Amino acid sequence: MSDILVLYYSQGGAVRDMAQLIARGIDSVPDMRARLRTVPKVSANCEATEPEIPATGAPYVELKDLEECVGLALGSPTRFGNMAAPMKYFLDGTTSLWLKGALIGKPAAVFTSTGSQHGGNESTLLTMMLPLLHHGMLIVGLPYSEPALASTTSGGTPYGASHIGGASDDRPITEDERKLCIALGKRLAITAAKLVA
Repeated sequence: MSDILVLYYSQGGAVRDMAQLIARGIDSVPDMRARLRTVPKVSANCEATEPEIPATGAPYVELKDLEECVGLALGSPTRFGNMAAPMKYFLDGTTSLWLKGALIGKPAAVFTSTGSQHGGNESTLLTMMLPLLHHGMLIVGLPYSEPALASTTSGGTPYGASHIGGASDDRPITEDERKLCIALGKRLAITAAKLVA
C-alpha cells in the first residue's frame, strides 16, 4: 500500500472538507491510501501559534510525510490570490528535501477555496504549483473530459479543484465541486500508481 499525502491548511473548514473528498478519490484506487495532514497557524512574524499536536482533526505534517509519500495533494484557502501564510511557511522549510531531490518525479495536485467567484482561486492554484515545480514534482490537473468541469457554475478549474465559499466560507460544497475533488484525488492516485509501477 502506497500513501499519497493530502496536505492542507483550513481556517473555515471548506479546505478540510475538500481534502477529505480528495482523500476519498485517492482511496478508491487499488493499493493507494490517503495520508491527511495539516499545518499550524502562524503569527505575523511566522512563528507557530498552536500546540505541537492538534486537539482534533489531522495531525501536523512532518518533512518525513513528504519524503515517504508517492504523491501530494496540496490545499489552501486563498489569501490575496496566493496560498495562506501557514502553508507558505511550511513549504519554505522544505529546503532539506529539495537538496536531496526527495520529491523529484512525484505527482502533485492543488486545491483551494475562495470567498468569491473572482477571489483568486486560479492564481492561488498556479502559485501553489511553483514550489512543487521547484521540487521537481509532476503537476496533475483536471482535464475537460471531467463532465463537472464543463457544468460547474461555482468552483472547479483545469488547474485543480476549487470551491467558492462565500465571504464567511459557509456556502456548502456544490455537487460539481464534490465530483471534481474526488476526480482530482483519483487522477492523482492513478498517476502515482503508474509511476510507482
